[in-house]
Amino acid sequence: MGAGVSSDLDAQKGTTNFQLKTGLNDVPESCISSIFIYLDPPEICKLARLNKAFRGASLADFVWETKLPSNYRYLVEKVLGRNPDSLSKKETFARLCTPNRFDGGNKEVWLDKNSGKLCLSVSAKAMKITGIDDRRYWNHIPTEESRFETAAYLQQIWWFEVVGELEFEFPPGSYSVFFRLHLGKPSKRFGRRVCNLDQVHGWNTKPVRFQLSTSTGHQISSECYLYEPGNWVHYHAGDFVIDDSNPTTKIKFSMMQIDCTHTKGGLCVDSIFIYPSEFRQMRFK
Repeated sequence: MGAGVSSDLDAQKGTTNFQLKTGLNDVPESCISSIFIYLDPPEICKLARLNKAFRGASLADFVWETKLPSNYRYLVEKVLGRNPDSLSKKETFARLCTPNRFDGGNKEVWLDKNSGKLCLSVSAKAMKITGIDDRRYWNHIPTEESRFETAAYLQQIWWFEVVGELEFEFPPGSYSVFFRLHLGKPSKRFGRRVCNLDQVHGWNTKPVRFQLSTSTGHQISSECYLYEPGNWVHYHAGDFVIDDSNPTTKIKFSMMQIDCTHTKGGLCVDSIFIYPSEFRQMRFK
């Protein structure tokens, strides 16, 4: 009888010891991967450092495919110049999160690392600017403050007009377009940032008109006075919506101040940004 009780206790003790040894390494990778589907990419990368099982689960293609935009195959072919099937889904996500230039290096696209949402920028060099070839009016200045390392600087002109076009395959969703502008000429002197405002004039006389149209029939126009000399400002040109029935969309955006009763000058035109509309308040407060 006593021997039987002792044997049972030993068995229970052995079971307890076995249970205590069970840890995260014993969780099946398939279970971990199923959980990763509901996490954001940065969270997945952090958990992947826990142990071998979590790292293995973080490599699963079906996990990262849920983080990629629906047009990721188009992006890999157009921007990376690769066959989408030649890359793992995690590598695809990582490469697309890095800003990638295309169309002669004057356009750049990337994915937001937290959400996988598509973002895009177009340099001033890819836009049609009235008088850009005449050094009396415009010139391109090198600057570290531009993601394209250069900006178009207006000295003085009567007719101000900047027009850009883009044809691209966007994932379904709502997007906002911004012009990135700067009143004054930024530069560096003895390692410190300085800004020359001597040529800034004419922008408080009449507002600038921003226009946005798409091949889907969307059109919007707004007016705004330029402000905050010495600082880069993102001016909202408008929003557009992409649905599943629009694989490729043509976008035309412009800004103009064509009242020839006065001149205007001292303006840097850097680029336009296209962000998911939900980023608007978060990024451009």
